[in-house]
Amino acid sequence: MTTIDLGLPQLGGLDGVPTTDDKQTAKDFTSDQEVRWCPGCGDYAVLAAVRQFLPTLGIKRENTVFVSGIGCSSRFPYYLNTYGMHSIHGRAPTIATGLAVTRQDLSVWVVTGDGDALSIGGNHLIHALRRNVNLKILLFNNRIYGLTKGQYSPTSEEGKITKSTPFGSVDHPFNPISLALGAEASFVGRALDSDRKGLTEVLGAAAAHRGSALVEIFQDCPIFNDGSFDVLRKGDDAAKRVISVRHGEPIRFGPVTDDGVGSYAVVREGFGLRVAKTDEIDESEIVVHDSADLNLAFALSRLSDQDLTHTVTGIFRNVGRTTYDDAVRAQVNHERETRQADLQALLNGRDTWTVAG
Repeated sequence: MTTIDLGLPQLGGLDGVPTTDDKQTAKDFTSDQEVRWCPGCGDYAVLAAVRQFLPTLGIKRENTVFVSGIGCSSRFPYYLNTYGMHSIHGRAPTIATGLAVTRQDLSVWVVTGDGDALSIGGNHLIHALRRNVNLKILLFNNRIYGLTKGQYSPTSEEGKITKSTPFGSVDHPFNPISLALGAEASFVGRALDSDRKGLTEVLGAAAAHRGSALVEIFQDCPIFNDGSFDVLRKGDDAAKRVISVRHGEPIRFGPVTDDGVGSYAVVREGFGLRVAKTDEIDESEIVVHDSADLNLAFALSRLSDQDLTHTVTGIFRNVGRTTYDDAVRAQVNHERETRQADLQALLNGRDTWTVAG
């Protein structure tokens, strides 16, 4: 991929955002609004993790903004003591793009759900990712429409029986990670709502990244899709399913063997990947994760589809390239420096004619 050299600093996701030496706590980022989600909703766990995480960035609350669309997850800005906007259905990435371009002093976050982001907001999401706008996008995926009371969503499994698919869904669902990688997002990660450590690690890396960062969060809806991710949460069965990847480390997982490592590993098979038992392969066959390898990231996203048999968490991709907002600002600054501003010339454009009467 070609990177444009704009002569601008590329020091990480926080570049240009003022920081503070004042000690901040989760309480500082907690608003006075009563949290109104259903008991047991996975959104509570994500909110708690974000409140604990934000103070570690050292960014003032007034330089932090959360933009949401429509859905249960989109109530998020109410519960944070930062700037925020509860916008319209699917359009949060668009509004956030305007903020990121015009206000370099802001750390801009988008909170959205699988319906909001991937249905009416699908085009807005993929274009924000391909442009590499300096946004951090948290996509809460519970595989159902919760706010509108239990219809199937773009990530619901085939055969899913809901109020709007009483005989089972015939739609093939989106894979949000594959979609983001296909749009060439420069950062793509995934975490479980109940995995505080893993979620915080991915959030931290996303915040430090300069460019579009999408984090898919598997999140439980106890009312309309209860237990949808239980197979990934506890016991040996979960250990056999969840594959946590870290850059530069061999991809091993599963119940720990006598030598203290996972009993399963990811190996290459043709142009794809497969899971093998470690006692049936040579150590040299185990894939070492490289978050700069787009082909590997995509193959990892396809290890498991709807059944969650092998579900990868962690950071799939993390690469640097020119951001949309830096490119726009550089263009504007260049025009200011090289020629006198002429509003009428800008309005007329290049294709104007004088027509004799």
